[in-house]
Amino acid sequence: MRIFFLTFVAIYGGMHVYALMRLRALFWIGRYRLPAVAFCVIMVAAPLLVRIAEQGNFQNTAVVIAWLGYGWMGFIFLLVAILAMMDILIFAWRAMARMGSAGVASLSGEFHRKRSVMALLLALCCTLYGGYEALQIRTKHVVIRSPKISSTTAIRVVQLSDVHLGVMIGRWRLQRMLKAAAAARPDIIVSTGDMVDGQIHRLNGLSEMLAGISPRYGMYAVLGNHEYYAGLQNSLDFLRRAGFRVLRKEQAEIAECLTIAGVDDPTGARWGDTGGSDEKGLLASPIEHRFTILLKHRPAVHPESRGRFDLQLSGHVHKGQIFPFNLLTWFFFPVNAGLNQLDDGSRLYVSRGTGTWGPPIRFLAPPEITVIDLMPVAPL
Repeated sequence: MRIFFLTFVAIYGGMHVYALMRLRALFWIGRYRLPAVAFCVIMVAAPLLVRIAEQGNFQNTAVVIAWLGYGWMGFIFLLVAILAMMDILIFAWRAMARMGSAGVASLSGEFHRKRSVMALLLALCCTLYGGYEALQIRTKHVVIRSPKISSTTAIRVVQLSDVHLGVMIGRWRLQRMLKAAAAARPDIIVSTGDMVDGQIHRLNGLSEMLAGISPRYGMYAVLGNHEYYAGLQNSLDFLRRAGFRVLRKEQAEIAECLTIAGVDDPTGARWGDTGGSDEKGLLASPIEHRFTILLKHRPAVHPESRGRFDLQLSGHVHKGQIFPFNLLTWFFFPVNAGLNQLDDGSRLYVSRGTGTWGPPIRFLAPPEITVIDLMPVAPL
């Protein structure tokens, strides 16, 4: 965690340095340089200040710092992306000028001031829209047909993923999510990790809200990385009070044709807990008459499990949450959000996530609740 924290501070702090350097053409940045730098230092430290405030039981203070700090985080992410894009265009323009292209003029100081103002306005507009989009939960419908599903046992599964209940997402946001989930009339509800966030102190009453939904075949969950950040036992207690059966390298047989298996996120290895994320031996050879769903937080297919499940449900990447950061997540998890057909005939579905991590915004990556209908093969 120390390495993660230092890496985060270096990257996030570097983004602030880059933004200040690119905005220096604005006269007020020079005049108020020290206050601007001090504000940036406080914003970089805001995630740590939130944790300190929560641990000291200063809940209202933690909420205020979180909304200010994480809201700013979303804004600075977008600002840096916009400034970087402008820098690329300016670099291309200057390259053309050096090559003597006709009609290419040098860029004045006035141009750079206008560029800075335009970047700030664009980042602000995108941040406001991203805050709006984060509240617009989409219901994504997926139909999967299989000969393993009989005409009398069609099953509807609702997937929640990356809800991140905590200091930023509480009762009001959860109520909206559960309303959409209940409207789908699910037979099963599954959570593919990160139901809770690193800040778990504001979850009083939320488990009871989740427990209020009683699907016919129950609710099943696996652990994501944030369940470990929140504290393993705290997270397990919350999920079980909410009515979830937590599958930790376990499987459950449901109805006459469905098996659900689940594994922990490999983050547990940092806490010395590796058994729950080991997929070896979890799934037996494919059973012809049972449809097998594998719940796994990260959208990576383990070689040990290939060909042994029909559908893997995952989340974790949020589709980047804030465009263009989906380009970065693609390097680590080069799978598309949505339904992916695997070369062994099985499928991988990657949710965009239902909540938000960190910044309370989603830009061009709207949240979703996934409704998956397992249906028999259509007659010819």
